[in-house]
Formats: sequence, C-alpha cells, structure tokens
Amino acid sequence: MSFIQGYAVHAAGAELLPFKYDPGQLNPYDVEVRISHCGVCHSDAHLIDNDWGISQYPLIPGHEIVGMVSAVGSAVVGLELGTRVGIGWQANSCGRCEWCRKGEENLCASAQPTCVHRHGGFAEAIRVNSRFAIPLPEALESDTAAPLLCAGITVYSPLRSLGINPASRVGIIGLGGLGHLALQFARVFGAEVTAISTSAAKEQEARELGAHHFVNSRESKAIKELAGSFDLIISTITADLDWASFVQTLRPHGSLCFVGAPDKPISVPGFPLISVQRSVCGSNTGSPGRIAEMLDVAARHNVRARIESFRMSDANQALGKLRKGQLRYRAVLGN
Repeated sequence: MSFIQGYAVHAAGAELLPFKYDPGQLNPYDVEVRISHCGVCHSDAHLIDNDWGISQYPLIPGHEIVGMVSAVGSAVVGLELGTRVGIGWQANSCGRCEWCRKGEENLCASAQPTCVHRHGGFAEAIRVNSRFAIPLPEALESDTAAPLLCAGITVYSPLRSLGINPASRVGIIGLGGLGHLALQFARVFGAEVTAISTSAAKEQEARELGAHHFVNSRESKAIKELAGSFDLIISTITADLDWASFVQTLRPHGSLCFVGAPDKPISVPGFPLISVQRSVCGSNTGSPGRIAEMLDVAARHNVRARIESFRMSDANQALGKLRKGQLRYRAVLGN
C-alpha cells in the first residue's frame, strides 16, 4: 500500500491540514505525477468553502500542477517516466461523447475535474488520465508555467476561439491573476490591447504586460468614450459592473466574454445586441489539445505568470493572501 501525502480541508472553510490517502491500484490509462509545483487559484478557495455546493471532504485542492511522470498505466502510450507534464482543471472525460470526439473534452458532460470528488495538487503526487497530462515545452520554467494550466488557458481560449488577430481590438477588464496573462496573450495575437481596471496605479504595469492603452473603469465618462471600440472584451473579474455600458463599447460582431463569474446576474438590454449583432458569452478552460497549443505559444512568445512562491507546507498562508487580494499576481506552491 502506497500513500500520497498532501494538505486537505475536512470541512467547508477550514484550514488545510496534513493528510494522506491510498490512491489504490494504478488504472491502465492513468499516470502518476510527482508534483514539483502547484498554483493557487480562486477556484481552490471556492471549493474549500463549498461556494458551488459540489465539494466533498476531506478535500485536497489544487489544479495548476507541474511535475514528473513517476508511474504509467499498462495502456498508456506517449508518456514516459521522467516526462515533465502539466495538469489543469480536468483529470478525465468520457472519451466517447460528441464533444470528446471533436477534441473539446472540456465540454464533456462527464468531465472529471482534478480536485472535485477526487484529490488535487496540494500534495506530493497525483494520478490522472494520461490524456490530461500535457508535456511542457523545455523553455517554460516549472514555477511560472503552473498558473498557465488554469489561468493561462482560461484567457487563451476565448482569444483563440473568437478569432482574435492583428486586425482586432481587445479590452481586458481586470489586472489580476487572469488579467495579467490575458494582456500578454492578446498582445501575442497581434491585437490592439486596452487594459481596463479600477486601479489607476496599475497603468504602468499594464503597459509593461502588453497594453497599448489603459482605462480607469471608475470613470463612467471614459467608458462611454470607448463606444464602438472593441471586437472582444474579456472580463476576468467577479465584481458587478454596468455591463450595458460595456456592451456599447463593442464593434459590430463584437463579444463581451466572461471568464470570471460576477456575483450577481448579468443584465444587459437586448436592442444593443440586436442592432449590430453583438454577443455576450462565457468561456471555461480548454481541451488537452488547446492547452498544449497554449503552452507552446507561451514558450515561443515568452508569456509568463508573475508569481509569489511558497512552500507546499505554507499553503494556508498563500490562500490567505489570495483571499485578501494581496497577490501580484499568482501564488505557486513548491515541493
């Protein structure tokens, strides 16, 4: 019997405590990964607190994982012992449905999240289906690559799916864990990029990360002056804003895409959508194929998460800073 040691919560909102579990026999299509780094995401805090009503305790959070393959199932092909891989929000899918067959496993109705009803990456090791362990390009450092496995793919997917290109104009709402990566990727896509933030003090850093322009969203006049400006706005925040005003900033065929879920229902009038064929949409993470593509783009174009490093044993401290909004911009735990 071989146990995996990690840090788990035993009730909603509780602190992480040392915890070990028996992963059982390795399944034929699974790999075991010895974890070197794991990012800390707001979703981990939501799961710890059971905000979504889906948590099961004891719970080891963590789904921005980098490590080395340490064991392979008998049916695994394409991964070898010692391969450095990344694991994101998803650990498995049915492999048979319409969406899996299309290579959109992230839309599978039977998708298995990495740390929902199973133990995640705040640990020394993890087991997942080998299709969801993505080899990392050599150019990516393990610590700064970890947040790409969730935050990075979350903002990369809508840029890619909605056809952003050098002719596009993109606005990014929020300059935090998601937003600072969205600015970098939007610039890589060749778009004209505008950072939209409530913090005027972040303007210089936003420009360093790739923004051509900066707008203070507390100034309603500044938002109105953007009317008809954007092909895409990605909202990375959970706060509630005047979304009707942001719809007006879209060009014909433009989209307002939510990757951060506002606390309140999103309310927008219908006519501005109909009049010039604007849309409001959401986007989740991405398929294994899209994640592999995103990692390659990040490696070739020097997209990196800005991180604060913590020991795995200091996970409670990292979560505390995340809850207080004190991180610039992602916490990463290291074994």
